[in-house]
Amino acid sequence: MLKTVAALVIDGVAPFELGVLCEVFGVDRTDGGVPPIEFRVCGERAGQPVRTSMGMSLTPDHGLGGLEGADLVALPAYDIRDAYPEAPLQAVCAASARGATVLTVCSGAFFLGATGLLDGRRCTTHWRHAKAFAERFPKTSLDPDVLFVDDGDLITSAGTASGIDACLHLVRRELGSEVATLIARRMVVAPQREGGQRQFVETPIPECTGDSLQPLLAWLLENLTVEHTVASLARRAKMSERTFARRFAAETGTTPNRWLSTQRVLHARRLLEETTLNVDEIAAETGFGTAALLRHHFHRVVGVSPKDYRRSFAPG
Repeated sequence: MLKTVAALVIDGVAPFELGVLCEVFGVDRTDGGVPPIEFRVCGERAGQPVRTSMGMSLTPDHGLGGLEGADLVALPAYDIRDAYPEAPLQAVCAASARGATVLTVCSGAFFLGATGLLDGRRCTTHWRHAKAFAERFPKTSLDPDVLFVDDGDLITSAGTASGIDACLHLVRRELGSEVATLIARRMVVAPQREGGQRQFVETPIPECTGDSLQPLLAWLLENLTVEHTVASLARRAKMSERTFARRFAAETGTTPNRWLSTQRVLHARRLLEETTLNVDEIAAETGFGTAALLRHHFHRVVGVSPKDYRRSFAPG
């Protein structure tokens, strides 16, 4: 059951991500049929101002004792740092040991990682921080493609909006779909979004470690609609097929066919955002040929269908 929620604030807390927690759990919606939830904002010491990441301060009404008895301990985003204050880390560990669920928003996963509670557990964080997180906490099982991960008593979410997704998911899990829908309607957000955070990632053209294939890669980007084979590309690069395949993988981290299909998807993504071309036309413009093939590869790379992507990202 979800009766008491404690949001932990420390220096460097992000006000917007804290606001997500306040909006979902801290607003009294009992007049609309939502069960009452006691919401506590807790700092290291009650009444001691906490500096936010946005040049202002806030003052929590509760100290770390406010985590005691909480069904959910919520960690908003904080400035990422080498070390976090020890007392709050221990307080979160103690709350978890007592049976509390712990939920993070965005970079709050770094704080949770520092407690050691994520060791051996599935989790996620904002895609921009995924590489740094994986290097810092190698014992975790990080999934950078999803909006949130529910691993039972630990729930981690990606960027800001996915914090809303994770919170509403927890409400749905603990209080039922009807309550989650009531809260979502009052917030004017979707009760449950499809897809993952791959659809929000900046164009991930693979980084090359050398420059020997750069002219070929640039040429391919200008000729996406042309049919290419490993043999034809090897001839253009003046290499044997075996050498070309090995060099391509070393410089791009993937195979020629997969690199090419990914670039075609990224071009399709731009066309969905910037044009009114239908899916068949975009399939022809990007070299996929058929709408079915475009849908298959688009979902593999972006995580949603072209139609759903356009609905979310096309202007107007």
